[in-house]
Amino acid sequence: MFRTQYIVIQHDGLWKIKFEGKHYGWYHTQRDAVREAIKAAHSAGVGGGRAPRVLVQSTINDQKFYIEWTYGEDPYPPLHS
Repeated sequence: MFRTQYIVIQHDGLWKIKFEGKHYGWYHTQRDAVREAIKAAHSAGVGGGRAPRVLVQSTINDQKFYIEWTYGEDPYPPLHS
């Protein structure tokens, strides 16, 4: 199954969401960006069965990412939002 990814990254002190090679939004906090990415991923999962997930950059200078939320595996809305 193809897995759609919404990636939350930090750039110039703000947070944005990268999806299919394009950047969306400018958020002042990582939490706000993650919340919006999860909303978008959930909507995509409901309509497409692509099991989207949200990844978050671990630090500014690091290219490592961790999985924050996965459609069908994590509750929606997230318990910590």
